[in-house]
Amino acid sequence: MEEKKLDLNSIIGFLLIFVILIWIIYQNQPTEASIAAEKAKKEQVVKEEKANQLVAPPAAAEPVIVAVGDTLQLAQAKKTLGSFAYSATLPSAKEGFTTIENELVKLKIANKGGYIVEATLKSFEKFKKGSGQLVELIKNNNADLNIQLQTSDNRTLNTKDLYFEPSLTKVGEDQILSMKLKAGANEFLEYKYILKPKEYMVGFDLRSQGLNKVLNTAKPLDLEWNLKSFRNEKSVSYENRYAEVHYEYEDGKTNYVGQGKDKEETPVKVSYIAFKQHFFTSILLTDKPFETSKLQSNNLVVDETVDTTFTKQFKASVPLAFTNGEIDYNLNWYFGPSDYKTLKAYDKNLEKVIPLGWGIFGWINKFIFIPLFGFLSSYIAYGVAIIVFTILIKIAMSPITYKSFLSQAKMKVLRPEITELGEKFKKDAMKKQQETMKLYNKAGVNPMAGCIPALIQIPFMYASFQFFPSAFELRQKGFLWADDLSSFDQVIKLPFHIPLYGDHISLFPILAAVAIFFYMKMTSGDQQMAAPSQEGMPDMAKMMKYMIYISPIMMLIFFNSYGAGLSLYNFISNLITIGIMFVIKNYIVDSEKIHAQIQENKLKEPKKQGKFRQKLQEVMEQAEAQKAKDKKK
Repeated sequence: MEEKKLDLNSIIGFLLIFVILIWIIYQNQPTEASIAAEKAKKEQVVKEEKANQLVAPPAAAEPVIVAVGDTLQLAQAKKTLGSFAYSATLPSAKEGFTTIENELVKLKIANKGGYIVEATLKSFEKFKKGSGQLVELIKNNNADLNIQLQTSDNRTLNTKDLYFEPSLTKVGEDQILSMKLKAGANEFLEYKYILKPKEYMVGFDLRSQGLNKVLNTAKPLDLEWNLKSFRNEKSVSYENRYAEVHYEYEDGKTNYVGQGKDKEETPVKVSYIAFKQHFFTSILLTDKPFETSKLQSNNLVVDETVDTTFTKQFKASVPLAFTNGEIDYNLNWYFGPSDYKTLKAYDKNLEKVIPLGWGIFGWINKFIFIPLFGFLSSYIAYGVAIIVFTILIKIAMSPITYKSFLSQAKMKVLRPEITELGEKFKKDAMKKQQETMKLYNKAGVNPMAGCIPALIQIPFMYASFQFFPSAFELRQKGFLWADDLSSFDQVIKLPFHIPLYGDHISLFPILAAVAIFFYMKMTSGDQQMAAPSQEGMPDMAKMMKYMIYISPIMMLIFFNSYGAGLSLYNFISNLITIGIMFVIKNYIVDSEKIHAQIQENKLKEPKKQGKFRQKLQEVMEQAEAQKAKDKKK
């Protein structure tokens, strides 16, 4: 039986499927230079329009009038804005901004629209350490927040086009910024931002006062939040694999919209929406769940050599319900790292946006990998921590490796007898299977003994593929030639781009490919020797021969743009496995003793079969009896 072969094929199949599923579609986007040019052009147009407004009102009025005091424009504002024309008479009815910041974040809020137009993380740099460019989740109009207002006189207004009045105060060390869209002296819609020291979380109270006669309260207001996520990491394609919309709904359930073009979900009872990038995330939380929602995600990277500014376009639309004719929500914004420990500290289920895997894979990451690696990395360098971490995991798995190899060795000893049974009952497959099972039972060998230990190792392998790409602490941490363990470890920059491979050569994937090649060379021969001769086995052996070369090539190609930390883990893991198997094969497992033990077991009374094997034996005997009965007919 080829337990390890089955296990290895499953692993390689998983790797191939994983890479194929995450390969993404790209779409051209304008460069930052073209965006700046377009912005300058628009500003020039606005200046010209303002100059014209001093002479005569425009034929079609804009939603917001900024020339305060002009009688004709005020009249036009009333005609266009209705009750909210009051906001056009305030000093804040002009381009202006208010900044609030603490040790971690800096937020810039505009008068127009009242929403955050810049969100800067002060402790993190883009692309690579020492770049001097801070991570900016919001800038250059890549995000907006809008509430569509339905007035009692059948007007439709958008808050992003209207001017809010700012008022900044301090209560202790807390900064409180009130942004009010006024329909009168005491009638307004208010956004209240509350920033505490050393916090990524920003309070965001959204309420109205005296608008029950101004707005149509028969149906909820529509809140729309849009964000075009900037690229912040060295590899735009790798970063884009982990950029997606996550959300919590129905009292604690979590899910995500998914990768691809024009993806959409409509969950109900939503309590938070996260526009997650690879290592950073923007989250909108509410204490009063939104009854419905429409969440969208769209890939913006069609060609990674061209589309290098943005990764995804995120959109969210939710209803704001009226309570006694007014809006009253206690919301929060989170602008910060996608770090498991940081998010978990808020005790709001936010750590679920980190893709640690479902079921047992997530448990392994949460209760073994994260605590163990966190402990190690707090004392030693991150690259060394990965090596020590891998050694400890492989040592813990070594008894399972031993069990698998021991079972393989027993099967290898029995192979001549199984081959003999195959020749003897060549024309009777059922009888051959029955006699083979009897031989296993008589010799005290369980053909499944090697499969189960091998299967136990698969969850740990899969968990590692989830853990390392999500480990925020590896970001911009160097080791040997790798300057960032969370991104590829380029040693040679190519002057051209190779499809699937990229425009660079990473060294750790090469080392991992070499290690897996020698591992497969070491195990494939023993697997073929241990496997019983069966029909179709020559084809299977041929396939294994090809897999020895295919698997390292796949590792080499697809891991070239993966994080160096994951490639380092795979390299060390395979290297240690080779060492453990060498020791087991040459110093622990004695084939002659195994053979003598099997021969001794044959002389003893056969062990009582387990229920499964007993049932299988009964089924085969019944099938054989039926076959004999049919022949007599």
